[in-house]
Parts: sequence; structure tokens; C-alpha cells
Amino acid sequence: MPQDEASLIPDEPIPFSEMCSIIHSRITTFLAETPADWNCTDKEKKRLENVQAQTRISLRVIEEALEKYSLDELSLSYNGGKDCLVLLVLYLAALHSKTLKSSNFRPTSLECVFIQSSDPFEEVTKFVEKTSRQYNLNLSRYSAPMKGALTDYLQEKPNVQAIFVGTRRTDPHGTYLTHFDRTDHGWPDFMRIHPVIDWHYVDIWTFICHLKIPYCCLYDQGYTSLGGTRDTHPNPKLLRIKLPETIENGKYTHLPDIWKNTSKYRPAWELMDDEEERLGRDN
Repeated sequence: MPQDEASLIPDEPIPFSEMCSIIHSRITTFLAETPADWNCTDKEKKRLENVQAQTRISLRVIEEALEKYSLDELSLSYNGGKDCLVLLVLYLAALHSKTLKSSNFRPTSLECVFIQSSDPFEEVTKFVEKTSRQYNLNLSRYSAPMKGALTDYLQEKPNVQAIFVGTRRTDPHGTYLTHFDRTDHGWPDFMRIHPVIDWHYVDIWTFICHLKIPYCCLYDQGYTSLGGTRDTHPNPKLLRIKLPETIENGKYTHLPDIWKNTSKYRPAWELMDDEEERLGRDN
């Protein structure tokens, strides 16, 4: 999805309730679509149908969490990556659904925790800052190892009892997770909620592209899993071609004009295989 396409929400911040309403409406429209509405191949239509099914499951998990916990007891782990971005959009849609059912439920922002890498990409930092404003996120930032950062966060936010996490089944330590899991012994105690645990890599990108959700620009440069600058590289499976060309700042040079402004790597959403997602990560 080219980043200049019309996006899900405006670049400039709008009232929280209006933003949730826009997102809810778009997702409701998507869930009502049928294959006859999609101008694409049969394979792509099947993929969209799978994403519709996963979206319904995820929304039910989020709605269950909103029944179990008050809003001030919930937080979202947000780092600007593709998975938590999908989770964020689904969460905002679910919040609007709850406002339709309860006249007393009128949130104005969203509690989030951002645990930043020790060697962050500037592009990721800027994207988190921009989307924090766009989506009205009350973002608490930490630059520390995960366990210590979460310990500090929960001490500073004692109301928080559960945190939405964008972990998927193929992520490290994701194999045996369910939708609701308490933290393991030795970790600060809270409920981890995994609404997108059973989404595949291709599902994430199908959702992002179909709903035109703005994403971090690194994904257009071949990155498929974002960590820190020292352990994250473009995915070798997305390398376009191997030629004896000169590469300067990731761009082709000394080639016909049609190639000069082309990234050496294809965008992240062209990868299909879950098992290849982390080939650009050193750990």
C-alpha cells in the first residue's frame, strides 16, 4: 500500500470519539463486504475472508476484556510495529461499540506503554510520536529491558491490571499463549491479553492494506520485524535482484532511470510466509 493513498484517519488529530467512530464504521463496512465487492484474485478474496474471521474473533476478545476490566485497568503495549498497530485499531473500534451500549462510557484517550529499544530507529520513534498524537494515546515511555520497564510502569500506574499485547503465535514465546494469560513467575503480575495471537503475517498486512492504515516507513524498505538498529535488517527474502550495481543509501544508482529511486528491497507486505518474517532479525 503506497503511503500516499487516502488513509484510515486524518493526519491531524481529531476528537477521540470521532476517531473511534470513523474506525468502527470502516471495520463494520469491511466485515459486511463479500467477495463480490473485491476486485482481486480468488486467492486474495480468500485471504480477505480469513481476515474477516480473525477480525471478528479479535473484537470479541477485546469486548470480553472490556467487560472484565474497567478502562483505567487496561493498557496497550504499543511500539509502532505492524501487529500492535492492528491491535490498536481494533481496540479503538471496540471502544466505540461500547459507547453505543453505555451512555456512561465516554473515553477521551487511551492508556499505552511504549518500551523503546536501547538503539531505536529514528523512523520508529517519529512514527510512534506521530501516531500517539493521531490516535490520542496517553503514552508512557521507557528505555529499559522489558521486565524492568514493566515493573516501573505498573508501579507508576497501579490501576493497570491487564495489558493488550500484539504477540502472534509465530513470535518467540508465542506458541502456547491463549487470549488471556497471566505473566509468568518472576515477572510483574498482570493479565496479558492477546487478541491477534492467531493472526498470520499475511493477515496483518492484508488488514493494514485493505483498511489503509498508515504504518512505519521502514516496512516499505524491506524490514518485516522491527527491533533495534543493531539487530534488525531488511529481510533478505525481499531483495529485489542481485546486480553489480552501486548502492547508495539503499537506492540503486548507475542504472536506467526507472530503477534509480527504487529500494533495493520489496516492501514488507509482499512477504507471505510466517516462517520468513524474522529473517531480518539477529535474535
